[in-house]
Amino acid sequence: MTTDHDVPSTRVRTLEQIVKHDQTWERMAARYRVTNPVPPWKSSLDAMCDALDEEGAALPLLTRRDDEDRLSREVYSSLPHPENQLVALAHSLVTRNVIDEAELADRLEAVRARLDAAGATHEP
Repeated sequence: MTTDHDVPSTRVRTLEQIVKHDQTWERMAARYRVTNPVPPWKSSLDAMCDALDEEGAALPLLTRRDDEDRLSREVYSSLPHPENQLVALAHSLVTRNVIDEAELADRLEAVRARLDAAGATHEP
């Protein structure tokens, strides 16, 4: 079982790739010619955090928020907000075995494939 202290030191390679490739909304929006400054996943992130705050049984509120703060500051400081909040939450959930890293990677790949397919239809 991962302790609160171990969460920032645990590597999540899928999320490390996001940082390495600077996959921020600003860059992705420009690449796919999206003009909305708010990431489409922001409302889902807010809803997930609200649900986790209300549930609290699987991951206590203060622990989750502490995880996010520490991860955003210590591991994902190179990402802007809200990307750092998103990857910090994902990191905490993967580390605590709430979600599986392989499944996270598969879902990210599916999203990329959809974006690439949509981007290909908009190429000049």
